[in-house]
Amino acid sequence: MKAVNLFTLLLSCIVLFSSCLTDGGDVATIVYTPDQLQTLQKTLNLDDERVDYSIKLPAHMASQGASTSSIDNHKALLGRVLFYDNKLSKNDAVNCSSCHEQALAFSDDVAFSKGFEDEHTKRNSLALGAVVSFEASYDNPGGGARSLFFWDERAETIQEQSNLTIQDNIEMGMSFSELVPKLEVVDYYDVLFSKAFGDDRITEDRITDALEEFVNSMVSANSKFDQGVIENHGNSFGDLPNFTEKENLGRELYSLNCSSCHGDDLVRLNRASANNGLDLVYEDKGRYDVTQSSVDKGVFKVPVLRNIELTAPYMHDGRFATLEEVVDHYSDNIQAHPNLDFQLQENFSGPPIKMNFTDNEKEALVDFLKTLTDYEFIAEAKFSNPFK
Repeated sequence: MKAVNLFTLLLSCIVLFSSCLTDGGDVATIVYTPDQLQTLQKTLNLDDERVDYSIKLPAHMASQGASTSSIDNHKALLGRVLFYDNKLSKNDAVNCSSCHEQALAFSDDVAFSKGFEDEHTKRNSLALGAVVSFEASYDNPGGGARSLFFWDERAETIQEQSNLTIQDNIEMGMSFSELVPKLEVVDYYDVLFSKAFGDDRITEDRITDALEEFVNSMVSANSKFDQGVIENHGNSFGDLPNFTEKENLGRELYSLNCSSCHGDDLVRLNRASANNGLDLVYEDKGRYDVTQSSVDKGVFKVPVLRNIELTAPYMHDGRFATLEEVVDHYSDNIQAHPNLDFQLQENFSGPPIKMNFTDNEKEALVDFLKTLTDYEFIAEAKFSNPFK
């Protein structure tokens, strides 16, 4: 009898183990109980397999000092649901993706986005997932200066950025004293917070922690440019083998004229923030509103240019509708503002430089910038809207 029972137990274990294997032989982790899964699937397009948000950087990025956080899958999934949930706004009208759409590399296609009561934001929505490292080595050669969040860099972390956005009186208008009890009565959050934090308690810190985990998992690393660097044995300089002749010309022009701020390897910035000569007098004074220092008037965050093709319109106020207009500005129209970045001055201290690109060079620059589009990233299911 004991032998029969032992055989039955072993057979059950084999069947159970086999049920956890996918066709490819990988272990498929069962995440939810049947009741939990039923609760989630009333509202969300989720199944019972673990969504993997871990990040593996290509060697050419890692070798340039790019770094990523270790991602907790349960927190990232919770952050994804929060990111797309209208309940985070005061009147259930908007969510984070309203201003950061995946198909647009998590940016918006208008100069100023609409908030929860249709009032327009004061600045253009910055793309998410455009960077894998927030260091800007030029500002502090000894260790790198952190490129912070928002155009005026008023937030030091994604958690702080999320906190300010949710409570902003134009964007989402929701205080956490209202938001926490609002989410506490939502059944799918009982499941998701328990998985992410070990119990279903909902707090301000847990909400922003989960959002940070999700945003940190957004790494764009598979553009035509990245593929070319890989084919070129990790070397981002010189002609790339998968580029057209004009794209390689654009790459060379970018390296000579643009990389001093935006970074040659498209991994790290060389400048965290700068005045790029848009105006002689700025209505929006940029970082000055945060620091009250005169040297910060007209100074704004320098964005990483990954997926730039998808993120029009451009600049903090969305004044340029096309990449061609952006190139025209740098070619001929940089203004002599007192705080103009020295990289944009002749001999680093004179009048604004004149890049004077020819029409062919302008076309080449735009062609190169379009090689920075990562089509896999904007179609990745794990970043998509999970709501039915």
